[in-house]
Amino acid sequence: MSVTAFPLQWPAGWPRSKARTAAKFNQKVSNGRYNETKDVTVAVARDRLQRELDLLRATYPTLSTNVELRLDGQPRSDRRDPDDPGVAVYFRLAGKDTVLACDKWDRVADNIVAIAKHIEALRGMDRWGVGTMAQAFAGYQSLPAPEQWFQVLGVRQNATPEEIRHAYREKAKSAHPDSGGSDAAMARLNAARDQGLGMGGAR
Repeated sequence: MSVTAFPLQWPAGWPRSKARTAAKFNQKVSNGRYNETKDVTVAVARDRLQRELDLLRATYPTLSTNVELRLDGQPRSDRRDPDDPGVAVYFRLAGKDTVLACDKWDRVADNIVAIAKHIEALRGMDRWGVGTMAQAFAGYQSLPAPEQWFQVLGVRQNATPEEIRHAYREKAKSAHPDSGGSDAAMARLNAARDQGLGMGGAR
């Protein structure tokens, strides 16, 4: 399972929230005299999630967000929240690729905490004897990631419009039905070009 920690790789088939709200997750921070209640930071949220993943005995976790990464590959805590605060965590559980994602809340840290709390609740099924862990996570198996336009064209994600058009013309030489390709291959290429010009070409 190939997953990017940055930018966010939202799982295929998962719906996106149409509206986001502020969450009430928080942390207690001492100011030297008493504990203050403050918003959860990305670092604290990540630690909470990692603890739940450890208790779950999940392996090979990747936290995917739109937060820039530190040198150690972890999301930074000193950046403002991105326009898309969605979060996805990919991991292996009992030999199966699994994913959980959340974009209900308007802060990345809160969406990370929400996933941690969700895992905690699912683990409760096993503790309370209501169901098994396998049953709890049966609906969260990871689907293959959707194909990205820059992968289809064989260019960088931040390719210029000229690079996109050049790559399109080169690929079209073999993808076109008249050159031994197919309508499906050409449609795939056209869609990649249009998406690339709309995203990468808009810089």
